[in-house]
Amino acid sequence: MVNKHLDNNGILYLSSVSVSFDGFKAINNLNLIIEPGEMRAIIGPNGAGKTTMMDIITGKTRPDEGDVIFKSKVDLTKYDEVQIANIGIGRKFQKPTVIETLTVFENLEMAMAGRRTVWQSLIHKLSNEDTQKINENLALINLSEDAQRLAGDLSHGQKQWLEIGMLILTEPELLLVDEPAAGMTDEETMKTAELLKEINKTRSVVVVEHDMDFIRALNSKVTVLHEGHVLAEGTLDQVQSNQQVIDVYLGR
Repeated sequence: MVNKHLDNNGILYLSSVSVSFDGFKAINNLNLIIEPGEMRAIIGPNGAGKTTMMDIITGKTRPDEGDVIFKSKVDLTKYDEVQIANIGIGRKFQKPTVIETLTVFENLEMAMAGRRTVWQSLIHKLSNEDTQKINENLALINLSEDAQRLAGDLSHGQKQWLEIGMLILTEPELLLVDEPAAGMTDEETMKTAELLKEINKTRSVVVVEHDMDFIRALNSKVTVLHEGHVLAEGTLDQVQSNQQVIDVYLGR
């Protein structure tokens, strides 16, 4: 049951969310609203609660208290990870999980297939519409010329793009992306920022990242987490000039 006091149009709404592990409050009275179609960057020191926040949103971790609401009406605390993915929330982890022995195209084909097994996916005949969707996705993630390459032969950055492409084919309304720039070259980092901005034209995107050049390229609102709660919000310039943020994060 969604609390009656919830009166917002946010695609994602966290109110007074807390969770403890062995007495340690990893998330402490966290409040956050992501608007429909918004790009939001989440930054903060290690241990600030960024990953735990993502775990709560995607059903991996249950909060001890608080509201976690999707699209103003869906109580995410009542669903598991698979159900939440099917509801419309996609999560990209830091390490790519593509199948390296399959081609780029086959990985995308599998993502589109959903619940079919690998073998069923590969013998399933794609419709013209399916093929067109995959080709459009290949163009989006800048891998059209690599469609028949084995995923294992891609660079680290290209594997990240492929996995983002696989997620997009599941048609999430909200995409959570965890440190996409980690391990990338400078060129790949900027291309990834452009890719996420393009994706943001059709869905909401939340990005957890440490790379400030990457955050600046996103040109989005920034939320700073510290000790499990929101320390500051605003543009990157605003949070970088916030003395509390400098003291606990940027000044280190």
